[in-house]
Amino acid sequence: MNLILRLLLNALAVFVIANILNGVTVDGYVGAIIVALVLAILNLLVKPILVIFTLPATLFTLGLFLLVINAVIILIADKLVDGFGVSSFWTALLFSILLSILQSLLQSFLKEDKK
Repeated sequence: MNLILRLLLNALAVFVIANILNGVTVDGYVGAIIVALVLAILNLLVKPILVIFTLPATLFTLGLFLLVINAVIILIADKLVDGFGVSSFWTALLFSILLSILQSLLQSFLKEDKK
């Protein structure tokens, strides 16, 4: 149940950012859910491989190259999902930063206080 709730919150974040940010389009709520699912799968399968291949660049930039990897994941999702579009690399980079921030805020509501 928690996985489905996280997926829906990520879809909400994708939908909100796509409506705010110029250069990013998503076709409705169902499209946002599909984008969130594809991003989750890409982050699970592709991102670790990219991180390993780009480890020297990531270490040299003190981790900032991970932002580039996130933007590449967004661009891959753009190619895989028909109802999702990103206009440029820089838009994907900004989208990935905003998505990370909004996901953190939304998922902080899921955390339970452990006393």
